[in-house]
Amino acid sequence: MLSTCNRTELYCVTDSAGEQAVLNWLGRFHNLRVDELTRCAYHYLDNDAARHLMRVAVGLDSMVLGEPQILGQLKDAYQQARQSKGLGGELERLFQHTFAVAKQVRTETGIGKNPVSVAYAAVSMASRIFDDFSRSRALLIGAGRP
Repeated sequence: MLSTCNRTELYCVTDSAGEQAVLNWLGRFHNLRVDELTRCAYHYLDNDAARHLMRVAVGLDSMVLGEPQILGQLKDAYQQARQSKGLGGELERLFQHTFAVAKQVRTETGIGKNPVSVAYAAVSMASRIFDDFSRSRALLIGAGRP
């Protein structure tokens, strides 16, 4: 399970009824109605799922293109799944391959050239709007854990 500032994703190997079983479990776990989850859920199968995972890992499917924090969060989720014995052979191989691809993309392309994050992007945008930050104050409001 990957949970970031703007997404929660579950990577699993299931049968054809798997999507509904996962949504039912997630709804029970978080005390949410399944029909509400279904309206905002998406799923990928087979090669599309692998492609999506790789896009997430390299930062192509982030709020800020190339954001490196997602890869770290994905590695943390992977380690937790390993420690919980939640990875089978297929998922283990997929994640190992994904991490290798992410490393290759980061070293061989310019996606990681400039450090970026949502906070960095917000400050950059604000600096274009406001002439002088020296007397400015900011308030950050968030939800969840740091």
